[in-house]
Amino acid sequence: MIDCNKIISTAEKHLEGTDMFVVGCTCTPSNDVELLIDSDTSVDIDACAALSRAVEEAFDRDEEDFSLTVASAGIGSDLKLPRQYRKLVGSSIELLLRDGVKITAHLEAADEQGITVSYDQKVVVEGRKRRQSVRTESRYDYSELKYAREFLDFK
Repeated sequence: MIDCNKIISTAEKHLEGTDMFVVGCTCTPSNDVELLIDSDTSVDIDACAALSRAVEEAFDRDEEDFSLTVASAGIGSDLKLPRQYRKLVGSSIELLLRDGVKITAHLEAADEQGITVSYDQKVVVEGRKRRQSVRTESRYDYSELKYAREFLDFK
């Protein structure tokens, strides 16, 4: 089976000096390899094709045959790296916490330890019959998140 770490290191060498970076790599026992990349700006198909050629040239197909797919981490895909979160500061994201709570929030800040989000939460206000919407700001460590992804509202 082909080694994902070798593929990642080859891809990272090729991406040095660009705003693109490797998000992840998966390898199946049948040597189907999927390499996900992202960028601080955008990833186009030509960049994926060039990276695919660079990785394929670094490996000998006679020694070990494999199928390589290079793709951009799309809008619906989970955020995995702090760099991806930093790119989305100021945007809406959807979070699922490890305790099962799902939140749609505005990403205020992201660093190496976690994220800060703000969202509207309905709370009981004394003297009122209905719950009132209050803007809440919370901080979550990456370990508290089951997943996070960019949220697109089509309304």
